[in-house]
Amino acid sequence: MYYRKMGEIPHKRHTMFKKDDGTLFREQVMGTKGFSGTQSILYHHHLPTSVTKTEYLGSYLPEFEEEGAVRHRHFMTDGVEKKGDALGSREYLLGNSDLLIGTAYVTEGMKNFYRNGDGDEILYIHFGTGKVETMFGTITYGEGDYVVIPIGTIYRVVPEEDTKMLIVESFSQITTPRRYRNEYGQLLEHSPFCERDMRGPEKLETFDEKGEFEVVLKSRGALHSHGLDHHPFDVVGWDGYLYPWVFNIEDFEPITGRVHQPPPVHQTFEGHNFVVCSFVPRLYDYHPEAIPAPYNHSNVNSDELLYYVEGNFMSRKGIKKGSITLHPSGIPHGPHPGTTEASIGKKETLELAVMIDTFKPLKIVKQAKNVEDEKYMFTWT
Repeated sequence: MYYRKMGEIPHKRHTMFKKDDGTLFREQVMGTKGFSGTQSILYHHHLPTSVTKTEYLGSYLPEFEEEGAVRHRHFMTDGVEKKGDALGSREYLLGNSDLLIGTAYVTEGMKNFYRNGDGDEILYIHFGTGKVETMFGTITYGEGDYVVIPIGTIYRVVPEEDTKMLIVESFSQITTPRRYRNEYGQLLEHSPFCERDMRGPEKLETFDEKGEFEVVLKSRGALHSHGLDHHPFDVVGWDGYLYPWVFNIEDFEPITGRVHQPPPVHQTFEGHNFVVCSFVPRLYDYHPEAIPAPYNHSNVNSDELLYYVEGNFMSRKGIKKGSITLHPSGIPHGPHPGTTEASIGKKETLELAVMIDTFKPLKIVKQAKNVEDEKYMFTWT
């Protein structure tokens, strides 16, 4: 990300910054990788360390199913019945030691505040509108937005209408692809998006309020409750490179070629041992003998997960909006029988999907069985 500043801050960091009554605003350095990663400095009305009570709420880590035969899987997430706020409605479906993947059907605002202390999050908005209120300011969201929230950010989601999210909880920092950045961190000309396509918090709202406020903390594989005696959004100003931001999938400019391009050209984000890609409407290959449908391929080093958003999914039949398919490493997968021939001569695809490739095998959460199409493995015959 690039440097950003909001609100009031002193001329020099780590110097006195006084309120009108002569008392000090409280400085907080929030950074990654000790003091060698990206960071921001925030200025609070109250001490960010001031906590009145703590409570252990229990593990949030899902229970995975026992290992079985390696096979392709298909989960229809519209069948998930859990609803509620953006934390309580999360239904994990897959995961490993690097990330957790699930969905949330958000029907109400969060009454308490929330902070993920285990890693970054991506909230992909399948549909719905609303806002994400954070300690850095408020972000409005809409259909197709990737909302990226860095570790340690206090926030809450307030939907204006029912919202379906694909959620990626990473145990590492989420960044743009390294190959699209120069040595100074700026996105290069061949990148399928640039800094103009990104937006940070739109409005810094400061609350200098005393009272009882609860922050639910996710840390060390468990949920914890922290009681504060002041409103957690008491920041009067901040600056730096670490803050929540948004990128809309429609701003991804697809890379095309004379023959079929490999999935990495669709990459949008990366974390430790995984990548996130955006499949958007695009022109097909223009070699006179090109086959637009993807070729059969084996992910010998990675698991491939696709979340289908909308459109005509050219390479597969029986896929619906909200479907998740998992093609594990070690066995080949490819287009549905008949779709290769049917793609020849077609000029474009209107599909919209999010792909997550992991470089450790994904495990299946036990509850995912409730929304699984168990015949999917045999749909190539």
